[in-house]
This record gives sequence, C-alpha cells and structure tokens, in this order.
Amino acid sequence: MREYATQMDAARKGIITKELEIVAEKELMTAQELLPLVASGKVAICANKNHKCLEPQGVGSMLKTKINVNLGISRDCKDYDIEMKKVMEAVHMGAHAIMDLSSHGDTIPFRRKLIDECPAMIGTVPIYDSVIHYQRDLADLTAKDFIDVVKLHAEDGVDFVTLHCGITRKTIDQIKLHKRKMNIVSRGGSLVFAWMCMTGEENPFYEYYDEILDICREYDVTISLGDACRPGCLADASDVCQIEELVRLGELTKRAWEKDVQVMVEGPGHMPMDQIAANMKLQQTICNGAPFYVLGPLVTDIAPGYDHITSAIGGAIAASTGAAFLCYVTPAEHLALPNLDDVKQGIIASKIAAHAADIAKGVRGAREIDDKMADARKVLDWEAQWECAIDPETAKAIRANRKPEQEDTCSMCGKFCAVRSMNKALAGEHIDIL
Repeated sequence: MREYATQMDAARKGIITKELEIVAEKELMTAQELLPLVASGKVAICANKNHKCLEPQGVGSMLKTKINVNLGISRDCKDYDIEMKKVMEAVHMGAHAIMDLSSHGDTIPFRRKLIDECPAMIGTVPIYDSVIHYQRDLADLTAKDFIDVVKLHAEDGVDFVTLHCGITRKTIDQIKLHKRKMNIVSRGGSLVFAWMCMTGEENPFYEYYDEILDICREYDVTISLGDACRPGCLADASDVCQIEELVRLGELTKRAWEKDVQVMVEGPGHMPMDQIAANMKLQQTICNGAPFYVLGPLVTDIAPGYDHITSAIGGAIAASTGAAFLCYVTPAEHLALPNLDDVKQGIIASKIAAHAADIAKGVRGAREIDDKMADARKVLDWEAQWECAIDPETAKAIRANRKPEQEDTCSMCGKFCAVRSMNKALAGEHIDIL
C-alpha cells in the first residue's frame, strides 16, 4: 500500500516517488530541487495510480513547456481507429498529453484503451461524457450524475480532468449584463451554463467541489480548472467575466491544495499580443503559481485554416511569460475535426512555440539542440541537421525534391552559399562561384 495519497502529499511528506525521480531526470534537476515545487503546487505530476503505462511528466512554468493534443470522435466523424492512429502519431511526435474529447458513441472502450496503451498523460472533460454515458438530455441529468462520471473517469485511470468549477449562477447575470461579443465559447462551460439555466440549480462542480476533491485524492487525479469564460474573440479578452472567474479559480486552487490535490488552471483563449504577458502574471499571482494551461492564445480572429500559426505566436509569448502547458491548435480549429495531417501541423507549431519559450526563459538544456544545429550548419553536415530538426522528415523531403547541383549547397544559394564561401575563405581555398 502506498505511503501517500497523491504526488503532492508525497512531496509534502518528503517522499521521493518514482514518478518524481523520472521527472527530475527529464528536467535536468535533482529530486531535492523538484520536491518543494511539487509540494507547493508550482509543479504538477499528473499521474493517476491506475495509469500503469504512464511515462511521467512535470507541468510547471520553470520546467520544459508541455504540449497537449485534443482528440476524440464526434457524431460527424466517428472512427475510433482513426483517432487511435492520431494518438500514436501524436505520441511519436512528442506530445506530452492526450485529451479525449469524444462526444459520441460508446466512449468507455476508447478511453480505457487509451489508458492501457498510451504513455502520455490522459485528460478528459467529464461533462462531455455525461450526456453520452447516460443517454439523457442535459436538463434531465442531476448533480450526482455529473459527479459519478468524474469518479468513473478517475477509476479508469485518467490523469487529469477539466472541470468548469469557476462559473456560478452569478455568472449568468454577468453574461447577460456585460454583453460579450462572443458569450461563452468553452464547450464545457456552455453546457454547465445551460444546465444551470434550465434547472435553476447551482453549478454542481462548484457546489460539490469537496466531494470531487475526495475522488481526485483517492485516485491521484489532477484537477484542471476549466476557464468557462475564456475569451473567444479579441474583443472579450481580459473582460470582467474572464477575470472574475479567474479569481474564483484561485480560491478553488487553495481548497484543492488543502486536500493534497494537484491543480492546473486553464486560460485564454483569444487575446491581443499586448495583453498576454500581463494575463500570465495575473494568473500566477491570483492562483499562487499553479501551472497555467492555455489554449493558444490566438492573437487574431481572422485566420481560419491557419490558427495553428496564430496560436503558436500567442503560445510562445504565453509560455515565455509564465504558462506551463500549451494546448495545441490545428489548421482545422473553428472549422472541423482535425485529420491526421492537421494533428501533425498543430503539434509542430506548438513544439516550436514551446521550445522558443523555453529558450527565452532559460530552461536547463533548452538551447543545446540549437547549438548542435548551428555546429552542423557551419560544416554543411546535412545528416547532423536532420538529427536536430523538430520535423526531420519534412526537412529531408524538401531538400530531396529540390536537389542542388552541388551537394555542399542548397538550391536557394548554390555556390553563392555564405557558409560554403566562408569555410573556403577561412581555409585559404579558392572560392569558385561560376
């Protein structure tokens, strides 16, 4: 029997778990350096005791920025085999977490298959699954129904659950009063809002929060406090609804920590570039340094088909100024369920953003691979460059499709290549251009 309930409980007792040891090694830290960060909640090690094949990761702003990939079927796209291919491709490409956002069909076998076979952290949004699990309309569900699904996911081995605990009946009045341009764009948040409107009851994830904490403590599930009021367009960024919910999420973070339950806090959303850094600092202050998990932020509203790029721009700024966890965005965002190529594009964009941020904030070892790339480019060592590349297959394919006349050049510069010319000049060799 374990001597501790959760990773946070263990750290507070001075117990170095095997998961903490693994994370410390990955982050080029000692276990003694990492221990107080987990104990204080600044780092979360999302590791459900029932997820046996998990390769543990740490989530915290002082660690390498982690990437989450959203997957799952819908009524219009319901091939579980395709989703599993996306999962394995995402893991192969370096995703640290997979969120199953399935909203159709029999979700239990797919979720359990994920937990049995996927080494990445697994996250879910139980309110999505509630309607599917009970096969009843939203208004017919009870508070107990929602809590029971949280427990089901915890028992299955889910490492973190997104729960929209921060909106209350007060939020209904705020949304009506402040006249947001986009209202609530969080799918889970809109379901909670709708359920409150139809039943006249309080948000069950807020009202029964202590019961949820007991479930999470029993299975060591990390709560990802969903931002139901995240801005869905630039016009709504940093408004009263968003900030008021964030204050409540700060209070809920403290309550979770009192029960040794780990917490991540979710954030925007769509946001102008000049507001991102301030929002990251505000979250760190209000939520006492709990890891911040952001969707984007998307820095413009007008790029459907290219939102992996708008998200990467915002994600790089966010992670360099305090965010710990980036939820990838694909070219299909706002348009469709992503296909395999969309998933790849989204992961690559997020990896670039995360890596750039890690360099900017001085994460240990982050720039080593860039220095290796510079060394390889200096001597025009193409094979060494592929080893350093985020996406070597694409890099190789581009070069192979446009092969240069001279192997020590590329088809852009040919013999005008600056690297080639400098190498020859410094070696005292003749520089042939024509």
